[in-house]
Amino acid sequence: MKKYFTKLLLTATLMLGSTVSVLANEAGNTTIASILEVQQYNRAIHIMAMLLIGFGFLMVFVKKYGRSALTATFLLVSVSLPLYLAVKSLGIFETKDEIEQFILAEFGAASLLIAAGALLGRIKMYQYLILGLLFIPFYIFNELVVVDDYFHFIGTVADTGGSIVIHAFGAIFGISAAISLTSQKARETPILSDATSDRFSLLGSMVLWVFWPSFCSALVPAELIPASVVNVFLALSGSTLATYFMSVKLRGKISAADIANAALAGGVAIGSTFDHATHLEAMVIGLIAGAISTYGFAVLQEKQEKFHKIVDSCGVSNLHGLPGIFGGLAAIVVVNGLDPAAQLKGIGATIVIAIVAGLLTGKIVSIFGTSSLLYEDAGEFEDAE
Repeated sequence: MKKYFTKLLLTATLMLGSTVSVLANEAGNTTIASILEVQQYNRAIHIMAMLLIGFGFLMVFVKKYGRSALTATFLLVSVSLPLYLAVKSLGIFETKDEIEQFILAEFGAASLLIAAGALLGRIKMYQYLILGLLFIPFYIFNELVVVDDYFHFIGTVADTGGSIVIHAFGAIFGISAAISLTSQKARETPILSDATSDRFSLLGSMVLWVFWPSFCSALVPAELIPASVVNVFLALSGSTLATYFMSVKLRGKISAADIANAALAGGVAIGSTFDHATHLEAMVIGLIAGAISTYGFAVLQEKQEKFHKIVDSCGVSNLHGLPGIFGGLAAIVVVNGLDPAAQLKGIGATIVIAIVAGLLTGKIVSIFGTSSLLYEDAGEFEDAE
């Protein structure tokens, strides 16, 4: 009898230990999942600071358009987030965690703000909303084609931080839309800035600089985050240094516009490779991107605007377009095992979709006219000077 009870006790102990072990593992997994969600939540808040404060103040460089630029930023973010989430909830897309889906919506908002930068100051406030309503479905379509390879044509593309599908797409879309939304009057009207507007623009640039690692690494595995953060800051450091030297070389003195914009080009370009590059590669990518961007602002922008007969208000082709494409191409060299053909197809598809979508959107938005008072708050705000 005693032997029987001993076996029974031993069996019960083993069963209890097994149960406790399973429960502990489940609790551990739940805890890990919760920690990851909290980390993603924190990065989502950082991205929101970039969207509203970073992008918003970056675009107040126009002397008399500061309140309009900030209000347009508010409206564009407010229309893009719910629209993205609504479209993705239709049931035809892959289901993702809620916070992950929200971060993807923030990426869409960032690309929209980039596109709007090309049109800043030349359209009416409600037209920014129309722009957002048209842009987001096209952005999601490009995301579906390039990132998700929905049609099984592209293959695997290296672009975790969006050099191609966020930055290049937004810039090319905006430039294409500007073709229908730039009047002769707009081409002849100078975009004025002053010391105060430049300081606010530099503040916005610094906010973007600080939070850019959260933008890039928002959805990467936890073990890749430390190296990713360092890579993004190294790339930004490289582009900032290159911008200073190139600005002095090309202009004779430092340009505030160059420092506020081209200094961020490293963050744009590293988006395709930050989770694969070595620290040296990240620094080199940043240096090259900064040089390309500064050259674009100092030399290419005037020629491009004359060729396309447009105005690129924020120079998005130089900050987001050229560095974004360069970053996508750099991945072919940096990312081990990447199919070059797939990367090139991803870049090509993004360019084509952005051009067609931008041209169509520009035509639709132009139906509602353009702002009669260019680059001034007085066109929208009752208490403006």
